[in-house]
Amino acid sequence: MTFSGAIFRTACYLIKHQNIKRKCVRLEKKGDIAERDKLVKQYVPGWATYMINLVGGKETVVNVKGAENIPKDGSVVFIANHQSYLDIPLIISSSRMVMGFIAKYEILKIPLLSGWMKLMQCVFLKRKSPHQSVQAMTKAVDTIKKGYSLVIFPEGHRSRCDQIKQFHHGSFKLAFRSEVPIVPVTIDGSFHLYEEYKKPMPATINVTFHPPVKTAGLSKEQKDKIPDEVFNTIKAVLPHQEA
Repeated sequence: MTFSGAIFRTACYLIKHQNIKRKCVRLEKKGDIAERDKLVKQYVPGWATYMINLVGGKETVVNVKGAENIPKDGSVVFIANHQSYLDIPLIISSSRMVMGFIAKYEILKIPLLSGWMKLMQCVFLKRKSPHQSVQAMTKAVDTIKKGYSLVIFPEGHRSRCDQIKQFHHGSFKLAFRSEVPIVPVTIDGSFHLYEEYKKPMPATINVTFHPPVKTAGLSKEQKDKIPDEVFNTIKAVLPHQEA
């Protein structure tokens, strides 16, 4: 399948399930947030799995390790390395959870996708607007404190390969301000799905959820150590890393 073909089939899938999104929106307008979230949690992991299978095909294998490390109660910040466009559906599918993420503000112009992203509690960021960036960070903290989890990719951009780039320490401020646990996630092999050959391909992918890292009640010195500790935890199970 071509990449444009995958986009077309994704759009068809979203159109087919528009009734579910409309029901979620109606529940939200009625103030029935619990039922809205329940319906979102029933739908989104299935969509995420569909995306992985659509791009990678039946030959794709996703090995999940450490899912038991994800706290059962409360929100968390997932910190992961970033190899592929498919990393977010991959984490959702592997965890069987719904989580939001920081997205480009321009995505709001894509109705089929942005509607679902709002229901997933994604936060939209104007990178060239410092004022809006501050507002987006405040909203992200409030979102987490309301009990919704978010995923952050501290590399900033996709590596498109099996090498991990250094983390931007500022990405950890969200977890520190929210005082929720960080769950480090290692993604190994997702770039094979598309980025390696610039076309959809089957792949074997390993997703590892590491034990949570406490962020509440820490001193500045303790917080300063966490980005490097999380980086090393994620890197440790990636193969073929440069020294």
